[in-house]
Amino acid sequence: QVDLLESGGGLVQAGDSLRLSCAASERTFSSSVIAWFRQSPGKEREFVAAINRNGNAASYATSVEGRFTISRDNAKNTVYLQMDSLKLEDSGAYYCAAGLRFGARPSDFGSWGQGTQVTVSS
Repeated sequence: QVDLLESGGGLVQAGDSLRLSCAASERTFSSSVIAWFRQSPGKEREFVAAINRNGNAASYATSVEGRFTISRDNAKNTVYLQMDSLKLEDSGAYYCAAGLRFGARPSDFGSWGQGTQVTVSS
């Protein structure tokens, strides 16, 4: 079990940038795959990005590839999601999740944070 705490959400305009952070408890962070998911009202939780344990491999949803960058600093037990060129459709609650598999399904991850809200306005 990894305790996760997201931060960095907010209200921005389309085209702006935001950086989300996910701070994790130390015990198993470095051995965990970390992912970001997002969810909008009435929609299912969708995969955004994932990063492997040592940070040298990442995967992205097609909708964010080229605009979002996931990274991690194992010394700080933190994963980041840099979001550039934000679009209206990027709005939603963003959750970080920890797991053992480098997957893209919510079921691949056993630990979840409480989420941070991102709202993109026109």
